[in-house]
Amino acid sequence: MVFTLIIIVTTVLVSLAAFNDANLRSRLILYPRIMNGPSEYYRLLTSGFIHADWNHLIFNMITMFFFGRIVEESILGDFYGRAGGLIYLILYMSGIVMSSVPSVIKHRNDSTYAALGASGGVSSILFFVIYFFPWSKISMYFIPIGIPAIIYGVLYTLYSLYMSKRGNDNIGHDAHLGGALYGFVFALIVDPTHGQMFLYQILHPVF
Repeated sequence: MVFTLIIIVTTVLVSLAAFNDANLRSRLILYPRIMNGPSEYYRLLTSGFIHADWNHLIFNMITMFFFGRIVEESILGDFYGRAGGLIYLILYMSGIVMSSVPSVIKHRNDSTYAALGASGGVSSILFFVIYFFPWSKISMYFIPIGIPAIIYGVLYTLYSLYMSKRGNDNIGHDAHLGGALYGFVFALIVDPTHGQMFLYQILHPVF
């Protein structure tokens, strides 16, 4: 789980720096209104490495820890060896970028809109896992018993929809949904033959 730890440590360090440096935060945040040329497109990625507060950071990184290691070790690692690490990083980074694009298009003329957080990348990882292991049990410190990945994914999505409608915290909740879709598409590209198995697994839950 080397790559998972690298992503988490990097995100925590950059987020901490942005907590204490408003100028750094403003340079990294997703701000569609000023993204009128390629020189500002870097924000599609850098916004995924800063967070609104400790709760936002911890929530995303805990999800990343439990699901990221499944992708790294049990899915990509088993089937692709060393190349699996590169595929994993591509999934996460491109998940951040691709999930942010709809927000940029939607809010390109909204001077009040800004967003940040690893939500898109984390959602991509989460739903990549769901595609392969929808009923795998995940145990977290605040959930003493294992919860199936697909149930966690549904709860995660519902929370994102609720917070997106509130729209008052600068967190990229819309990116959760974009990241979820992208994670599925990426999984289909990696292993399109698993689609039929996924449907079978959904219809035959294992608790």
